Amino acid sequence: MLCGGTTETKEATEEIQSLVEKVHVDLEAKDGNSFPHFKAVAYKSQIVNGTNYFVKIQVDDDKFMHARIHQALPHAGSTVSFHSYQPSKSREDAIEYF
Repeated sequence: MLCGGTTETKEATEEIQSLVEKVHVDLEAKDGNSFPHFKAVAYKSQIVNGTNYFVKIQVDDDKFMHARIHQALPHAGSTVSFHSYQPSKSREDAIEYF
C-alpha cells in the first residue's frame, strides 16, 4: 500500500457491516430508493484524517453499489458519515477510489 493509498480489497467484516448500517438511510435518500438487501460484501480502506472506507454493498439479489464512508478519529468522536456512492455496480466490479 502506498502512503495515502487504499488497501487491497478485503472481505467485509461485522465492523464494516455496522458502518454500512449507520449510513443506510442516507444512502437510500441519496439514491431515491429503498433496498431489499443492504449487506456489505467487500471493502478497501484509506487512512486519512480518520479512515475512508470504500464498500461494495449488495442492495438486491443481483444489484450492488459502492459507498464511500468516513469514520473520524477517536479524538473527533469517531463519527461515521456518508460521503458519496456509485450506483449500478455488479458483484464483479472492482472497488476503486472515488
